[in-house]
Amino acid sequence: MSEQVKKPIKITETILRDAHQSLIATRMPTDFMLPIVEKMDKVGYHSVECWGGATFDASLRFLKEDPWERLRKLRDGFKNTKLQMLFRGQNILGYRPYADDVVDAFVQKSIANGIDIIRIFDCLNDLRNLQEAVNATNRMKQQEGRGHAQVALSYTLGDAYTLEYWTDMAKKIEEMGADSICIKDMA
Repeated sequence: MSEQVKKPIKITETILRDAHQSLIATRMPTDFMLPIVEKMDKVGYHSVECWGGATFDASLRFLKEDPWERLRKLRDGFKNTKLQMLFRGQNILGYRPYADDVVDAFVQKSIANGIDIIRIFDCLNDLRNLQEAVNATNRMKQQEGRGHAQVALSYTLGDAYTLEYWTDMAKKIEEMGADSICIKDMA
């Protein structure tokens, strides 16, 4: 009988990105976030997902804030907790696909401004839309010693989504060079 390797469960808190994205259309100003950051930093989370998804667009369009400044302020406040972003694969944080060099530049700038973990997903689980973001993150890790490529499987139900489907996807994600895999519930 083989020995089991015990690995700790790592908890990611998503309230600074997903909670207000879901409840108030991503309209929470940075100044509303900053007062709680010190307390959140003491909880012991593995990471806090605080950027990406719709936060970039909403910061610019509706809050008239600089999303890069938000990221730097959060980085300054979270001294013990990794910062994580949600990255829409080839779509970056936008609503259409971008060229590989744009994906690469955005990953570089995100890590340079304080992101530790890039959670990369494609809503259709099309791995082709994830590869360049994984590659860009891994290049930053090799060059700068920073960056973690986490690929998220977008969980869904249906006859096609068998245990074999999910394990096959996980193996392909490992082969593409992801540092970790997570399951993302899109609900």
